[in-house]
Amino acid sequence: MRLLVVDQDGVEHELQALDGWRAMEIMRDWDLNIKAECGGAGACATCHVYVDDKWVDKLADKSHEEEDMLETVRDMRGNSRLSCQILMSDALDGLKLTLAGGAAKGSAAA
Repeated sequence: MRLLVVDQDGVEHELQALDGWRAMEIMRDWDLNIKAECGGAGACATCHVYVDDKWVDKLADKSHEEEDMLETVRDMRGNSRLSCQILMSDALDGLKLTLAGGAAKGSAAA
C-alpha cells in the first residue's frame, strides 16, 4: 500500500506503507522531515499534517485528546491531524498528507 506525503518544500514522496502502522512511523522510517518527538503517544503535535480533502472523511474521527493537542499548534486547519493517530489500512491505500511547517525537525514549535 502507498502513502503519499508532500514535504515542507513541496516535494511529493510515495512511500511504501504497512497495514497497522501509524502514518508518522512510516514517514519517520523513510527519513522525512518530521520531528515526532513523543513517538506516537499523541502528546506533542510534532507530527502535525494536513490531510488531502478527498481523504478527510475516510479517516477515523479525532479523539478528544487529538483535538486538544491540535488546538496547541499555530498553523491548525480544518484538515489538520496528528499523523501518529492515523493507522494505515487497505482502505487508506494512496492516502495523501502534507507535512505542516511546525512538524519539521529544528522548527521552534509545532
